[in-house]
Amino acid sequence: MSSERGPALPFLPGCAFRDPTKTSFHRSQTLGYKNGFAFSRLPTVGIGGERLYVNQLSQAELDELSNTRPTLTYGQARQAPPSGFIPAHVAFDKKILKFDAYFQEDVPLSTEEHYRIRQVGIYYYLEDDSICVIEPVVKNSGIPQGKLIRRHRVPKNDRGEHYHWKDLNRGMDITMYGRTYHIVDCDPFTQVLRFYAMWDDTNSMFGENRPYIIHYYLADDTVEVREVHKHNDGRDPFPVLIKRQRLPKTFVEKQKTFPSCVLEISDQEVLEWYTAKDFAVGKSTTLLGRNFFIYDCDEFTRNFYRDKFGITDFQPVEIKEKPPEEVPQVIPPYNGYGFLEDSLQNCFSLFPKPPRKDIIKMLENDHKVLRYQVALESPNPEDRKRRFILSYFLSNDMISIYEPPVRNSGIIGGKYLGKTRIAKPGSTTDNAVYYGPSDFTIGSTIEVFGHRFVITDADEYVLNYMESNAERFPAATLQSLRDHFRPRQVVEETAKSDVPALGSSQQELDELIVRVQEELKLHNYLNNSSIREALLRCDKDGSGVLDKAKFLSLCNSLSVPTNAVLVNKLIDLCSCGEDKINYRDFLRAFPS
Repeated sequence: MSSERGPALPFLPGCAFRDPTKTSFHRSQTLGYKNGFAFSRLPTVGIGGERLYVNQLSQAELDELSNTRPTLTYGQARQAPPSGFIPAHVAFDKKILKFDAYFQEDVPLSTEEHYRIRQVGIYYYLEDDSICVIEPVVKNSGIPQGKLIRRHRVPKNDRGEHYHWKDLNRGMDITMYGRTYHIVDCDPFTQVLRFYAMWDDTNSMFGENRPYIIHYYLADDTVEVREVHKHNDGRDPFPVLIKRQRLPKTFVEKQKTFPSCVLEISDQEVLEWYTAKDFAVGKSTTLLGRNFFIYDCDEFTRNFYRDKFGITDFQPVEIKEKPPEEVPQVIPPYNGYGFLEDSLQNCFSLFPKPPRKDIIKMLENDHKVLRYQVALESPNPEDRKRRFILSYFLSNDMISIYEPPVRNSGIIGGKYLGKTRIAKPGSTTDNAVYYGPSDFTIGSTIEVFGHRFVITDADEYVLNYMESNAERFPAATLQSLRDHFRPRQVVEETAKSDVPALGSSQQELDELIVRVQEELKLHNYLNNSSIREALLRCDKDGSGVLDKAKFLSLCNSLSVPTNAVLVNKLIDLCSCGEDKINYRDFLRAFPS
């Protein structure tokens, strides 16, 4: 009798119930007979008649059996026979790699030497990857020599790795038990074929011709490709492009189901491997998808190919690097800030330097300034009355503009334009042309950043400087200044002379009026009718005489250049005493 516990009931007397559907409690029979032969079978039901699913096939296994009909029909596929196994102690018996090396030993207790160089031989046994270091014995050296490191597998690091023949090569340093050995040479058995090649990668973006060294190791037919780094080439200092390994040359014809990428390549997938006969000077070879052109090899490689294959042509191929494509330098447009030459230096260097200055010119023309009086050309009547002083500095060809303050004018005077170079209208950043003293003639107009100024006067120093350097200035500029200063010089000479220039004051007045009229032709903005009407309006009694202070104030309001030398001389001749003036004689210079 069997009893079952109900769900969540403790296994105690009175808590178990008998299952009335279970009547058979014997074990299933596992022995059977077929065609007179006994065979064992797995039970299908357990005690009590419950069906067993442990020994039965699952639905997934049944589906797999239904789909493996070829295997059931023809049997399991035959595996390829394994290649013949040769143990290492047989394949590499008595094969030793010998490297010539040296190490530096400090001599702390000697006054004659501070260190000595000791030559050793490093022996690498291929059969068990063991190493021993032996120093040749020199008689009467006084140094313990002979076997420095006994033959055994030398640890490489703290991770349990040992030195391998791949870690040994000429020109390398190897550290064993705290002592660093520098390998300088090896014996003929450890021979390596060295080829100098170029990889042309110019077809890809940012590609270039890059030099490489191809090493072919005759000991195991492996190939290594090392990069050749140049100073400041901008590349990471990774020495190896392709690590030392056997490289496949021709693959076996692959089926469509064969994966295109595998982790390891065996002899079953490769029909032919690269050998020494596949490398030659002047030919190209493809290694792992990269096309290398071999242009030269070392002397040992030449001797090897001469003795082994009978090849005598080892003429090196001259590699001509393609000149880099010249990219025209595009100068961005001038943004208006700073000087053009100063801003241009930002396009030539990452750390711009100030443009060079003409020191000789600065020393010769130090404190030499040409000053001009200019008037603002403007439709606004108030602006037409403003007068400015334009200063040209000969030491650096810069210009500054200053406005003398005028009381009760409503305009704040002072600096109008700081020292800078002013380009002529129409000039470009590629061909900038700046204003110079040759452009400053009396009556000429200059444009300063959108504002137009008319030159009305100049210092006598300007005329004296140009006359002393007449070969450097145009004749028209010099003649313009001479014509401007000639009437002024005549008036000054007349004022200094005791004899009247024309014999009488009336004749002098008539001559001066004519000269004033010639000078006032430059001031084409004057309105003679307005001047005449304003003076007549102020003379209420019609006497022809006005107060001198009132007369000067009225002239300034009408933009009459009273500060000119000839106009001042005319006012002096028309004056009646110290505070009166005969304006009718003055108006003769302003005909209607």
